[in-house]
Amino acid sequence: MAMHEIPVPPFHLAVPVDDLAVARRFYGETLGCRQGRSSDTWIDWNFRGHQLVTHLAPRNEPIHNPVDGHDVPVPHFGLVLSIPDFHTLAERLRAADTTFVIEPYLRFEGQPGEQWTMFLKDPSGNALEFKAFADSSQIFAV
Repeated sequence: MAMHEIPVPPFHLAVPVDDLAVARRFYGETLGCRQGRSSDTWIDWNFRGHQLVTHLAPRNEPIHNPVDGHDVPVPHFGLVLSIPDFHTLAERLRAADTTFVIEPYLRFEGQPGEQWTMFLKDPSGNALEFKAFADSSQIFAV
C-alpha cells in the first residue's frame, strides 16, 4: 500500500470549556456530534470520526494572526469537509443564530489551496474552523 493510501488515524483533542451543559447543547445539538463517555468534568464527542473531549476548565486568552485579510483566531481546530457538507453545516449554524468570527467565504480563489472556510467559537470561546477544498489533493499545497 502506498503511503498516500494509508488511512488517516483519528485525532484526539481536548479543549477547555467553562460550562458542560452549554458545551453539550453546542457540540451535541448545534454541531450534531454524537456524545460518548462523560463525567462531571468532561464529555467525549464523535467529531466526524475523531475524538474531541470538552474538559471543564477556565477560559484562556486567544491571539489572532492575519490570513487572507482576516484575523484568524489562534489556537483553533476543525474539520476539512466536502463542499456540500461545508455549505450544509454553514446553513445549520446560521439556523442556530451562530455568530461567526469569519463568515463562510471562498479563500485563495483561483490559487493552489482554494477553499471555503468559516470560523466560529463554541460557547466557551474555543475557536473552530471548518473548510472545504475545491480540490482535496491541494490540502497541503504550497
